[in-house]
Amino acid sequence: MYNYIKIEEKQAVMVLTISAPKSLNALNSEILAELNSFLDSFDCNKYRCLIVTGDGEKSFVAGADISEMATLNVQQGQTFGNRGASVFRKFETLPVPVIAAVNGFALGGGCELAMACDIRICSDNAKFGQPEVGLGIIPGFSGTVRLARLVGMGMAKQLIYTGKAIKADEALRIGLVNAVVPQAELMSTAMELANQIAANAPLAVKAAKLCINTEYDMCMDDAILYENGAFGNCFATQDQKNGMKAFLNKEKVVFEGK
Repeated sequence: MYNYIKIEEKQAVMVLTISAPKSLNALNSEILAELNSFLDSFDCNKYRCLIVTGDGEKSFVAGADISEMATLNVQQGQTFGNRGASVFRKFETLPVPVIAAVNGFALGGGCELAMACDIRICSDNAKFGQPEVGLGIIPGFSGTVRLARLVGMGMAKQLIYTGKAIKADEALRIGLVNAVVPQAELMSTAMELANQIAANAPLAVKAAKLCINTEYDMCMDDAILYENGAFGNCFATQDQKNGMKAFLNKEKVVFEGK
C-alpha cells in the first residue's frame, strides 16, 4: 500500500514507521504524500492513540530531502514548505493523541515532525536540531512556530540561529522532550504510555486535546469559557455515566467511546 511508511495495529494503538533507511528517513514529496494519505484515512474511532517513529536505530527523521530542495525556485520552495507544514498540522490536530518515539536523529524536518506530536519520548542517542541556516534557508515545516512555543523564544532563537544539534539530555532539560530512555526501551515505553491513554475515555481524551490546542492562543477568560462548554458536553456521553458509576461502585470500567 505504501512505499515509505509501515503501519502496525496493536489493538487500540496504531504504530506508524517512516521507512527510508538509505536517506535516514529524510522527508521527500513522496513520503509527505504518503503521510498525508495515511492521516486522511486514519480511523479515530477505531484507534485511540498513534505512535510515530523512524525505521532503524540511527534516525527518526534526519530532515527534509536536501537533494529535492537544492534546485527549487521561490514558488517551488513555498510549495514544498507548505506541503510539509500542512501534513504536520494534520498530525497536530489529529483528534487522538500522537506520541513521537524519537529513535535517533531528529533534525530539521524530523525535529519539526516530533514537535507536531503531542508527546515526545526519545532514546538516549537522539539528537535534535534545526540546522537549516547552514544551508541558506530557515525551518520550513513550522519549526519557527512550534519551537518557540515549546522551549521559549530565547532558546528557540539560539537553536535556530546557530543550527546547533543538541543531545537527548539537553532536549529534556529545555522541555523539548517529555522523557529520555535507553534505546532498547523506547518502543515499549511509548507503547506503555499509549496504552495508558487508550484505557481512558476516548471522547474525553479527544475533548482534552482539542481544548488544549484551541485554548492556547485564547485570552484566559475565553479559554475558561471554552473549557466549560467542553466539560459540560462530556456529561452527554455514556462513557461519563459508565466511568462515574464504576468509580462509585469500585468496579473496573471499559470505555466504549460513546
